[in-house]
Amino acid sequence: MNLRKGDLVEVIVGEESGRRGKILRLERKKKTGRVKAIVDGLNLAKKHQRPQGTTKPGGVIDLPVPIDASNLVLLCPKCGKKSKARRESHEGRRVRVCRKCDEIID
Repeated sequence: MNLRKGDLVEVIVGEESGRRGKILRLERKKKTGRVKAIVDGLNLAKKHQRPQGTTKPGGVIDLPVPIDASNLVLLCPKCGKKSKARRESHEGRRVRVCRKCDEIID
């Protein structure tokens, strides 16, 4: 998998198609091995929440819901284009490299 926390991604399938955001968290399912990503400001769901004492008031809040990683594509920080990243060995460590501009992403 070529996605990491903090990467800029674009949604390619579904209702949020074409929108961009930064990955906040990645979740991997143990049994199936599927990876889902929570993207900042995308795929929001409404949740009705009760008051939690005096510190947290109740009301309707927006929560980001996970998006399957197969529906996301990485945006290169250098060229800004959608691209798949390939893995290469560079100075003794494996890094991600943009296929379009051949720049190191990590």
